[in-house]
Amino acid sequence: MRESRQSTLAGRGAREFEAFVAGAGGRLLHVAALLTAEPSGRCLRAQRLLLDALAHMYAEWDRLRDEDPYDRTRQELVTRFARSAWRLHRRSRVRDTGAERGVLARLGPQERLVVVLRLYEGVPEEQTAALLGLPVERVRTIGARAVSLLHSTRPPRLRAPSRTGDRADAR
Repeated sequence: MRESRQSTLAGRGAREFEAFVAGAGGRLLHVAALLTAEPSGRCLRAQRLLLDALAHMYAEWDRLRDEDPYDRTRQELVTRFARSAWRLHRRSRVRDTGAERGVLARLGPQERLVVVLRLYEGVPEEQTAALLGLPVERVRTIGARAVSLLHSTRPPRLRAPSRTGDRADAR
């Protein structure tokens, strides 16, 4: 009797988790893609980051009480990104100019974290500071610097179409 009750509870938890992922998975993937600054067509690092965070959340699912699963999963994403960001940031700066990547690729990992949490997710400064383990004033400074950098960089200029059509491009 006890085993059947536990399996029923486990099945309900799995269904709840599946429903959560179905509802929030797309937005969480977008957050992960913003954090990793990968182009929308190929977000392999973002997918891996999200899968790792969701695997952790699945293991913790039954222990969530009054906590918002979206907030906890976002926190797990942020933590996992922050752990690996410095290594990846250094490596990508050496071999990648960021020309084919999104505008957020111009920012460092900490700046990207603050911009995504504050501007995209709408997390208050105090909560962002607590998530990142930084003083609130530091979050303000990082955010202001990041926004200033984003405003100062111009998108690449598009080439005007040639007047002679395709013949000019074929030369």
